[in-house]
Amino acid sequence: MADLDVQPKKNNSWWLWILLLLIALALLFFFLRGCNNKNVNQAATDSTAANVDTKTKVLAATTPADQPDFNSPKASYDEIKDTSIDVRGNNNYTIYGLGEDILFDKDQSTLKSSAEGRLKMIAASLNKRFKGATLSVYGHTDSTGTATHNKQLGAQRAEAVRIWLVKSENLPDRSIVVYSLGEISPVASNATEKGRQQNRSVSIVATPAKTSGNQ
Repeated sequence: MADLDVQPKKNNSWWLWILLLLIALALLFFFLRGCNNKNVNQAATDSTAANVDTKTKVLAATTPADQPDFNSPKASYDEIKDTSIDVRGNNNYTIYGLGEDILFDKDQSTLKSSAEGRLKMIAASLNKRFKGATLSVYGHTDSTGTATHNKQLGAQRAEAVRIWLVKSENLPDRSIVVYSLGEISPVASNATEKGRQQNRSVSIVATPAKTSGNQ
């Protein structure tokens, strides 16, 4: 009987395992990519929501190009009898300043009830001297904490004063613009507690409309 030359059958299944591995890697890639897109879209949505929320509270939370000099010479008006109201200015504008300790509790943006008397005095002066003027409310903070937090706190405090002037004194809403300077425009050194206290304030700036003869 002739010998049969029988060779063992070769195993060619290795390519199947490689194919399965490639499919698994492809599925993992698309899964991770989908999760990343979801996170990016959510972050963009959150950022947009934060911007919208800020804009609903503050008309302008940026630094104006024609920012007044908050260390302008002191001024004196007969109707401003409270020495805690800092009045300054020049021929172009008048600044009424009130310290944080008068208006708000520490790190808060809700007006104290005790602040209303001073705000009423300022409103009376505005109505007496600056009918039709453009009003700007500036929020100032010291440099304690992050710049982002200070900008937001300054915005919220300035907006609280604006709302009070509109609702309590019937000043025209359209004539009042709100700015938050945060910590970027100090009037004193932030290295001392006294200086930091001076830097925490809200300023109401009245800019009279220019007549044709003064343009």
